[in-house]
Amino acid sequence: MGCSCLSLTSLYSRYLRRCLISAGLTSQLINIDNQTRIHVWAPKPTNSDTILPKPAVVLIHGFGPAGMWQWRMQAVFLAKLFDVYVPDLVFFGESFTSGPGRSEIFQAECMGKMMEKLGVQSYSVVGTSYGGFVAYHMATIMPEKVDKVVIASSGVNMRLRDNQDLVKRANMDRIEEVMLPKTAAQLRSLMALAVFRRVRLPDFFLNDFIETLYNQNRKEKLELLKGLTIGQNDVATLSPISQEVLIIWGDNDRIFLLEKAQELKQILGGNVKLEVIKKASHVPQLEHPQQFNAILKNYLCGL
Repeated sequence: MGCSCLSLTSLYSRYLRRCLISAGLTSQLINIDNQTRIHVWAPKPTNSDTILPKPAVVLIHGFGPAGMWQWRMQAVFLAKLFDVYVPDLVFFGESFTSGPGRSEIFQAECMGKMMEKLGVQSYSVVGTSYGGFVAYHMATIMPEKVDKVVIASSGVNMRLRDNQDLVKRANMDRIEEVMLPKTAAQLRSLMALAVFRRVRLPDFFLNDFIETLYNQNRKEKLELLKGLTIGQNDVATLSPISQEVLIIWGDNDRIFLLEKAQELKQILGGNVKLEVIKKASHVPQLEHPQQFNAILKNYLCGL
């Protein structure tokens, strides 16, 4: 009888949880209706009337590992100045629905209901990659609740051909092979697109990562990819939003090329600012956390 191998991914997950707990966040499950539950890292509830609430900010992760994997360094940094909320989107982490919703619009509606259940009336949203799609729709659906918007590494103005070009850059056949890798080779190809500096990791670690973080709810995640409303034709049908917007991008992003950020700034118009981080690809919040955090803090604080 064989023994189970030690999962380095699970060990690191425990470390991430300890970091968020040390920053004053707690793991909470919110039932937003009778079909859907959302897991979120949120500030500890308090009954004291003497503690003034801080401005609220919601950090929305991309298509991949759940929120704490993608936002740990930002959550810990921002928690000193803000009430930070790090949710898991539906079918990621512990968030789930038995209902039929699969679009990024559905995800945005779930995030809004979650914040309503938590009693937060106004907040800024920060979304990376797929999470940027969700953040954009939150801003359009709930303009009275969403204050500032940050779209990071997110081709909200994506066209159908952009997906086709991405598949070619990854040297794969289908978009699901890129976004939901099943093998160490596929995950290595995704990392080559997403990270500026190449990191060579052994197959056993990549396979553990896939088994622990990508295989959960795989069928439903495939349905999320098919349920996207963005990028379904060759015309960007994007409307400007009323909120102030910050766009953050890596200059070497190979998932969504830098030209998408420049075009997005023009489409959204109005009060939109673009910040480009040098020597970064698709995850500048992980590659250059100090620079990313400084940009984020200055924008959210109005500096």
